[in-house]
Amino acid sequence: MAPPKPPRALVGRHLDASRAGGPSGFVRETYRLNRAEARRKAREWFDQYPKAAYWTQVESWRVLDGDVIEFTMRRLPTAD
Repeated sequence: MAPPKPPRALVGRHLDASRAGGPSGFVRETYRLNRAEARRKAREWFDQYPKAAYWTQVESWRVLDGDVIEFTMRRLPTAD
């Protein structure tokens, strides 16, 4: 028998907490920009928060209508 699923409100709170640098420890920010601006914004993140120190990465991305890119950047809150 499968365990019961958690209520949607609980799942939503956990997602919000993880996106705000909660238990996972990562800071996430989602953008919707045209292709050229999306590249610039991602480059800003990698320049400001180097991948080696902050584990910066494009966590997810997708192409929307009108050549708009929606993407989520992820990084650690501090470099150790």
